[in-house]
Amino acid sequence: MPRMRGKFDLELRAGVVRVVKETGRPVAHVAREVGVNEGALGNWVRQDAAERAGGLTADERAELAGLRKRAAELEMERDVLKRSVVGWADEATR
Repeated sequence: MPRMRGKFDLELRAGVVRVVKETGRPVAHVAREVGVNEGALGNWVRQDAAERAGGLTADERAELAGLRKRAAELEMERDVLKRSVVGWADEATR
């Protein structure tokens, strides 16, 4: 019979990852004790390490990407307006 996939809240994930990091015990041992799939716990630990190494969380990276996109759009709008003002100024001085 196939196993049901468990859904774990972020607090539980963070707590289990902290147990692995602070105790130094293998992921497999902690996963068995908590009742979490070993692969899932390994993914959580790797994700936590990547977030800490990069200095940004996944939400912060997504927000940063959105802000960069918006900044590029605003720069394009500014450049279009600059060109149109220059065109109007040329027509006015003729």
